[in-house]
Amino acid sequence: MIIITVLFNTLMAIYKLLKVLAIILLLCSDCSDAAQLSKDWSKPNVEEDIEGYFRDGDLILGGIILLFNYHYSNHYKSYTHAHVYSTTKVCDMPSLRFIRHFLAFDFAVQEINNDRNLLPNTTLGYSIYDSCFLANKAQEATLRILSGGRNHPFNYSCKKNYTVVAFIGHFLSSVTRSMADILSIYGYTQLRKYLRSLHFNTSSGNEFTFHETRNSKTHFELLQYIYLNNTLKTTHIGDYILTANSETNLYIKERSMIWESDIKGIPQSMCNERCPPGYRKANPREETCCYSCVQCSPGEISNQTDMENCLLCPEDEYPDVDQVTCLPRTIDFLSYHEPLGATLASFAVMLFFITTVILGIFIMYRHTPIVRANNTYLSYIILFSLMLSFLFCLLFFGSPNKITCMLQNAIFNIIYAVALSSVLTKTIIVLVAFSVVKPGSKFRIFLRSRISIFIVMFFCFGEVGICFWWLTSWPPFPDKDSKVEVAKLILHCNVGSLLLFYVTLGYNWLLALCSFIVAFLAKQLPDLFNEARYITFSMLVFCSVWVSFIPAYMSTKGKSMVAVEVFAILASSTGILGCIFLPKCYIIIFRPELNTKQSLCGTGFY
Repeated sequence: MIIITVLFNTLMAIYKLLKVLAIILLLCSDCSDAAQLSKDWSKPNVEEDIEGYFRDGDLILGGIILLFNYHYSNHYKSYTHAHVYSTTKVCDMPSLRFIRHFLAFDFAVQEINNDRNLLPNTTLGYSIYDSCFLANKAQEATLRILSGGRNHPFNYSCKKNYTVVAFIGHFLSSVTRSMADILSIYGYTQLRKYLRSLHFNTSSGNEFTFHETRNSKTHFELLQYIYLNNTLKTTHIGDYILTANSETNLYIKERSMIWESDIKGIPQSMCNERCPPGYRKANPREETCCYSCVQCSPGEISNQTDMENCLLCPEDEYPDVDQVTCLPRTIDFLSYHEPLGATLASFAVMLFFITTVILGIFIMYRHTPIVRANNTYLSYIILFSLMLSFLFCLLFFGSPNKITCMLQNAIFNIIYAVALSSVLTKTIIVLVAFSVVKPGSKFRIFLRSRISIFIVMFFCFGEVGICFWWLTSWPPFPDKDSKVEVAKLILHCNVGSLLLFYVTLGYNWLLALCSFIVAFLAKQLPDLFNEARYITFSMLVFCSVWVSFIPAYMSTKGKSMVAVEVFAILASSTGILGCIFLPKCYIIIFRPELNTKQSLCGTGFY
């Protein structure tokens, strides 16, 4: 076994030696000007001549390549008036590194000519020159290839049946550009017509095609070279295929790849890890290969790796925890089915029926002194307005629409204006009534029912005008709020103009403040049953509720704002109902002996 191994290694060494000798003999062969190297191949000075190789054929491939290494030669020349010292680049050393490129090219041409399926009835030749790394020599060689002779006349071929179909560029891009300056004039920037309809199958079975509208199909095998145990091992780890339609396919066999012991997978080819879904690229330094990963902003997702920008979820959807996909939001609003909505709605209905019962009691006992005291019709108007305020609270529940949004705030403020105007008129009448002590006084005109109703209409006119301006200019409308809760889409009424919303509330608050001041001034008047005291307490409750309403309303969002507004309506209306009318109901039902003219007042007020 050892003898066979030694013999095999000896034969391989002899083969490599013969191969080198063949290359040297090829370079040393004495060729004519038309077919082989020039006679002075061993010391070709590029300042005087350039070397060329030629193989005859029906179609000629031109090429400018490298064959020799160069060095600089120093020259010293003496003239009559001066001495010149110059340096010349000389190419006189054959390079095995560059010659192998030529041998591979020559081998490929021979293989094509020997295959009948590739170019039937056509032989392929070549004309190749060495540029010695010089652009000017490359241009001179290009002209020689085009003309087929040493004198390279323009637009003329020195040889018969000499057709150059394509050129192979130089190893250096600078030399290739100098060639392109000449070749572009003659139309050598794409493959010529001889290759446009070429179609064949290689010996390995792969299809090879050239066409005017198609590129060639390219198939590269990816090989991994590993040196293990003094042996070079080759492993097929994948394929790279470029189709004729310019589609690229890369196939990697990860299990076939062998890595060092400390590497357990494919190494990262970038300076950072890929950005996973839920993150995006951040490139503050405007670098293309290196970047950092930042998480998507709230409300955004990224469902792929290395995304440049995150995607914004629609308004009715929200990102999941990992910000990879958008999930549908749950529609939410103040409803009767939830505990908060059911509690507020129950109180509104209960207070509506309580107010209805009190109104029925006042109508039933309308001829008694305690009901007739201080204008019976104003009491009816106040009670009816409170009934509507409790009833209209139900408009704040359920899914909002255009009509309910307009009625919620505008009608509610007008109803409250009527109630507060009636309370203010009631207070004014109390103050005027105790001021009129003499029969025939001019102020007794204010005690008439028609005058009191006119005063109520006068105070309500301002609120009606503001609400009309509000509804015609910036009317409330249904809106959606996706910022209160991540997983919910809150439906609510947008007031349209927040300024006019607070102006309407401010007008009612001003009416309540005036009622409070007038009632406070009249609470010390002599009377066993002075209604001004109860009006003072009711307006104090009303003003306290709506003053605290403003910061509470501004600090809440979504359906909580609606709940705060409903609670303020119920609390303020209950304050008016309880402070003004419950004491009278107590006397009517439980203390009827006090419901007489003599018990209530001895001043002749009635």
